[in-house]
Amino acid sequence: MKPRLPLNSRLALALVAAGMVLPAHAERLSYNFNPGWRLAVADPAEAGQPAFDDSAWKPVTLPRAWNEDDAFSKDIVDHATGVAWYRKRFTLPASAAGRKVFIEFEGARQAAEVFVNGKRLGLHENGINAFGFDITGALAPGENVIAVRTDNSWDYREKATNQRYQWADRNFNANYGGLPKNVRLHVTDRLYQTLPLYSTLGTTGVYVYARDFDIPRQRATIAAESEVRNEHPEARTFTYEVRLRDRDGKEVARFSSPPQTVAAGATATVKASAPVEGLRFWSWGYGYLYDVVTTLRVDGADVDSVTTRTGFRKTAFGDGMVKLNDRVIQMKGYAQRTSNEWPAVGMSVPAWLSDYSNGLAVAGNANLIRWMHITPWRQDVESLDRVGMMQAMPAGDSEADATGRRWTQRIEAMRDAIVYNRNSPSIVFYESGNRGVSEEHMREMKALRDQFDPHGGRAAGSREMLSSRLQETAEYGGEMLYINKSARMPMWAMEYSRDEGARKFWDELTPPFHRNGDGPPHKGQSAKAYNHNMDSHAIENVKRWYDYWEQRPGTGARVSSGGVNIIFSDSNTHHRGAENYRRSGEVDAMRILKDGYHAHQVMWDGWVDVERPRARILGHWNYEAGTVKPVTVVSSAERVELYLNGKKLGKGRQSERFLFTFDGVAWRPGELKAVGYDAGGRRVCEAVLATAGAPARLLLTPIVSPKGFQADGADLALVQVEVVDAKGRRNPLALDTVDFDVEGPAEWRGGIAQGPNNHILARSLPVEGGVNRVLIRSATQAGRIVVRARAEGLPPAELTLESKPVDVRGGLSAQLPGDGLPSSLARGPTPATPSFKASRVPVKVASVEAASNGADAGNTIDDDETTKWASKPGEGAPSITYRLARKATLSELVLKLSGWRERGYPLRVYVDEKLVYDGKTPKSLGYVTLPLKRASGRTVRIALNGVADESNAIQLTEVANQAIADTGANQTPTGVLSIVEAEFYEKP
Repeated sequence: MKPRLPLNSRLALALVAAGMVLPAHAERLSYNFNPGWRLAVADPAEAGQPAFDDSAWKPVTLPRAWNEDDAFSKDIVDHATGVAWYRKRFTLPASAAGRKVFIEFEGARQAAEVFVNGKRLGLHENGINAFGFDITGALAPGENVIAVRTDNSWDYREKATNQRYQWADRNFNANYGGLPKNVRLHVTDRLYQTLPLYSTLGTTGVYVYARDFDIPRQRATIAAESEVRNEHPEARTFTYEVRLRDRDGKEVARFSSPPQTVAAGATATVKASAPVEGLRFWSWGYGYLYDVVTTLRVDGADVDSVTTRTGFRKTAFGDGMVKLNDRVIQMKGYAQRTSNEWPAVGMSVPAWLSDYSNGLAVAGNANLIRWMHITPWRQDVESLDRVGMMQAMPAGDSEADATGRRWTQRIEAMRDAIVYNRNSPSIVFYESGNRGVSEEHMREMKALRDQFDPHGGRAAGSREMLSSRLQETAEYGGEMLYINKSARMPMWAMEYSRDEGARKFWDELTPPFHRNGDGPPHKGQSAKAYNHNMDSHAIENVKRWYDYWEQRPGTGARVSSGGVNIIFSDSNTHHRGAENYRRSGEVDAMRILKDGYHAHQVMWDGWVDVERPRARILGHWNYEAGTVKPVTVVSSAERVELYLNGKKLGKGRQSERFLFTFDGVAWRPGELKAVGYDAGGRRVCEAVLATAGAPARLLLTPIVSPKGFQADGADLALVQVEVVDAKGRRNPLALDTVDFDVEGPAEWRGGIAQGPNNHILARSLPVEGGVNRVLIRSATQAGRIVVRARAEGLPPAELTLESKPVDVRGGLSAQLPGDGLPSSLARGPTPATPSFKASRVPVKVASVEAASNGADAGNTIDDDETTKWASKPGEGAPSITYRLARKATLSELVLKLSGWRERGYPLRVYVDEKLVYDGKTPKSLGYVTLPLKRASGRTVRIALNGVADESNAIQLTEVANQAIADTGANQTPTGVLSIVEAEFYEKP
């Protein structure tokens, strides 16, 4: 019997026999491996074998969760779980003969066991990270079969340890099972740059970064490093060349390293760098990206080229602030569930739809997405690169630090996430824990960053990390519910507003007449504290943001670096109340804007201080005759006036800086206009609401990829339906039920609305506030698709879409997910001007004395929010005295008082024994600012004048661990004065 030739030799001989000549060298080929799969929700024996009959299985294009129908139709605890198989037949191109072949999965949920031609390649289990395998040795000439067994059981346990994963949590981690992320195939030479898939391949790939920044002169040193492996039977000598191409494809730099040799079977890291001028730096709302092409050249020929799309930006973290390209930026954004899901689809959307959703957040003036609990998939990471949005990347956790194997699982998840995503400029923070981690664990996480991403300009930190000791280890921190400040590392709030408001409910005077607090109890908790209508939800968000704005950079040495609101889009996770999904979003699940979106857009239009004044009138202007109501305007102007049909109604009552309220406005049809003025009386902004006429027709509007609707079996088109009047204006009161019909090569996925099963997958669903949207999925055949809509009493509407053919050969497509999508440059490069004007000057304290517990008095000025001073009950009038470092005319006193959310303290403040404040402190999310009467002096005495008031506390509900919501009130008697931090300010 003749010895069997190796696979690569057999492939080569087959190609020679077919008359095809192989090139001496061939560059890397990367393919979209999403097309042509089959899916079965079952666990049949022998499904991993190539001869298994899968003809009855469902044809699908990835990414595709097998239980996608559950998205928003069920509480996530009820998402379908179990075993599902995915199989695919594929044929490699002729150029693959004699070369290496790797498969790359962006992720699987929870576990995935991979077989090629019946050979088991391995198992990936953590449900988060990307993974991949070298499939070269399992391939056969001609057609090959890959099979993947997935298991998304909630109680899945790691095979080697029998340990569950902390982040497989039914509360927040929606269980979209199977292969809900993209898959790629790579064909390389046997001398190649490795893939960044550490856990399964043990390799780190390409690392590109910049250093030696000169932002004003647009200069930096660009560096590239590639891990190179030689699997030829002999040593290989090569040069390492780096080419830098701008967004137009123009080469702007080229540099290389000297020739070097890698022994057979060896791995080496090669590097090259050079100064580059004329760079455009990545920035907020300016997703400028370069293609960095790293090439291995042997004997003058290209052997392996990898294109890394990245951007370059400079960061700094210190003095309580974050700097981006030398400009201070306050965090203003959202804590978003990593699933970032859509109804009846889950997380598995095309890349352009990720850009659409994330781009809306940027257009609303958010600058940061804090992904919650687990690392986002690559598609969302790269999307934020394109739209110009900073992001905080977690590893994987639940609501606490971990020990033992659960902690090492988290370490491994963070390691893999760093290696895989370290070339994305949008990642600015690595989050080590959704609650504080220990000092030892923080050091471990920082060590990972220092090992795998030492030049990326990213801060390693965690939620909390408030103490002086932890601040010496972490590089950022901040609580979940409250505002924190620091003169050292940046402190920003991880989730600062948790209230809800469904888009269907405008206000108490608009059908269906939802009053604040309406709704059933959830787990015994009343809905009163959180369940708003849409407009009052927006007002509450303004009130919550006010605390962060008041303590922004420029307001002293100790500042807040901002915060993120929970959440951007309504989510299937962490629900409470009448629906089985979370309605805290500033957009709904179909990304239709709510009033809260516009409120944030007004307040956040600037890096720190507001740079572009705006105004927004909350609500609509269609009411019954005789209606009298308050009108609320959110504006960054100094003064706002309101006009109805040209008649001035007066000047608004200002509160929380951005709210202007006009009481008792009698409704009349026509135009309601708000006009904003600056401090000098100049008109700087305006907003208009107009009364819409009676519903006259349906208006259908397509929202599709910039590349057109792709007939790949995975692309989605959004179709917006509006009820409009004769002039084409949306009627905000319309609640009509719309019946849809789709004809042509497409699949109905539908939308969402309040009603039975949330109308998921239903062909009939109502508009809410005159508008709704539905999703249509493409088929794998191109063609004409007609969407028809009907509503009682209105003429029917029709929309035509043309899907474009996609070239797929042998199960492979050359068009990778995200290819060709444009970056957003709308905000322009980082401005060179300062981002804030100092509004007050801090006055240092030389010494502190207290009538009781004097040893703790210094805790009130130690920049450590885990320490405090409290007067001792029964030992005289509670008071504390500060001696300033210099004589000053104080204008404001800022205090963090124990029980800040629940408690108002009656205080008297004296400067050199002159009374400058006498009143009760307001409840807050952390700090209160007390205005002082003008008085010059060196000593400040703060005295409690009575007992603390605990009425009208700020209500917070739906916190799994109530200890998180504790502000110290329960441990502090009402007759005790307890101060966490005290700050003293004068005018500039």
